[in-house]
Amino acid sequence: MTAPEQRDGTDAARPAPTDPPHDHHRADRPHDQHRTGRPHDRDQGGRPYDRHQGGPTDQAAMLPTDPATGLPVDLPADLKTGIPGDVRPGMPDALPGDLTSAVAGAAAEGVLGRTYRALSIGIVSVVFLIAFEATAVGTAMPVAARELHGIPLYAFAFSAYFTTSLFAMVLSGQWADRRGPLQPLATGITAFGVGLLLSGAAGSMWVFIAGRAVQGLGGGLVIVALYVVIGRAYPERIRPAIMAAFAASWVIPSVVGPLAAGTVTEHLGWRWVFVGIPALIVIPLALALPQIRRMASGPADPEAPAQPYDRRRIRLALGISAGAALLQYAGQELNWLAVLPAAAGVALLVPAVRGLLPTGTVRAARGLPSVILLRGVAAGSFIAAESFVPLMLVTQRGLTPTMAGLSLAVGGATWALGSFVQSRPRLEPHRERLMVSGMVLVAASIAVAPTVLIEAVPVWIVAVAWAFGCFGMGMVIASTSVLLLKLSAPEEAGSNSAALQISDGLSNVLLLAIGGAAFASLGGKALGAAAHGTVSGAASGSHPMAFAAVFLPMAVVAVVGAWVATRVVVREK
Repeated sequence: MTAPEQRDGTDAARPAPTDPPHDHHRADRPHDQHRTGRPHDRDQGGRPYDRHQGGPTDQAAMLPTDPATGLPVDLPADLKTGIPGDVRPGMPDALPGDLTSAVAGAAAEGVLGRTYRALSIGIVSVVFLIAFEATAVGTAMPVAARELHGIPLYAFAFSAYFTTSLFAMVLSGQWADRRGPLQPLATGITAFGVGLLLSGAAGSMWVFIAGRAVQGLGGGLVIVALYVVIGRAYPERIRPAIMAAFAASWVIPSVVGPLAAGTVTEHLGWRWVFVGIPALIVIPLALALPQIRRMASGPADPEAPAQPYDRRRIRLALGISAGAALLQYAGQELNWLAVLPAAAGVALLVPAVRGLLPTGTVRAARGLPSVILLRGVAAGSFIAAESFVPLMLVTQRGLTPTMAGLSLAVGGATWALGSFVQSRPRLEPHRERLMVSGMVLVAASIAVAPTVLIEAVPVWIVAVAWAFGCFGMGMVIASTSVLLLKLSAPEEAGSNSAALQISDGLSNVLLLAIGGAAFASLGGKALGAAAHGTVSGAASGSHPMAFAAVFLPMAVVAVVGAWVATRVVVREK
């Protein structure tokens, strides 16, 4: 709940596809004619020849070919792998005589076409697992924090996840670029499940937080690997559609997750929410991994010499995680001794951010830097506010965990709707305007949510406000992913995806730390002491300013994001 130079957003920034390597078993050898069809089935230009019509086929005529390879001249790099035949595994098993038709058919398919269907279902299942965990765990978190006497550390339970994911994102980007996304994805899913089990078995809040940190390692590995899969396996034309499918996979968990988690929490206990989710790991493993092995495994360029891991970037990733953790600790302590860890955190964080994010990110330079900055501003402000919504409704308005979670349920559907809207081809020229509008909706929803602290305001206001905010987030988050892949060369997809997720995770950590410190200083600790009784009795400890100090600053941050959204496109001079 992941420093390249700035590009102008045109395809001219992409390197031309490399020629396929020579293959001694290519179909142009005489002894292979029984596999390829007869020589007179191809014309002198290498195009398929229709003997009944006396000329090239209509489809071939529209796709000029390279006489040296028999492939379309403008064949996208997404479909070239350097293997014999230059057709990615999983495409229709066409004879080389029909190769142009097969490639043209694959290029015209959607995400659920024959070529991409199994892969799409598999990776969307992975996102479904992450979505179900986020919605279910968020519902159970207020009860878990109360029973573990950890409400003052409430923000830590969320930020620990993002802190460790920062390191994992950098590692996953390098791992995927050098070995392919399969290994980091499988490792990440496994770590994700182990972290859930550790949190579910925790006997103290700090052990619970440690489990969340292990989850973050797994989540960081998974999310960057998924972006690399999309960049390699899907042509640019249908990437917005798979991003929309990712958002749509949040709909069912957003509705079912809070209800299921609330029911389990109230009748069986919060621990079952954590220990039950790992059973879902089997589904994405069974569906996604075989297809990724077929369509997106191995290094981006198999012919290039293997590059060593960038140890400097890995050290910077460790620094950014350690610095963020120290800042969180300092924010929770709120005394003079906390100045030392805060200073150490800043000293580690500043050079790490400069080294891991593209030049110009902090000052919102136009193009890729602003795309990456916007992702962090949007995700950080929204997630920091959303993390406190269930706790606010449970402790200030006396809602049950189930009802508090359901107040956010409709947001899953509107988030998917927003992502669907941005994926429409006719809206592509207006993507910048969509992103600005999305951030305005996010800011408004965060500002409206704390009005529920006024007794006269009905609690359903939160559900309505969050529905509009999630619609805006659906447009913004999916658009940043689409723009990042558009502005990245294939060999840079892993590193740039890692930078995008680092911006996302780092903003979550920093804004949760700021919000958590404000919450603790203005009554959060007293609220935690009152909550050591029953959840319903906790409502008697009224500390509205503690929650207002979280929501209102996040609304201001979202307004800044609306300005950043005006800078994601490079203006032509």
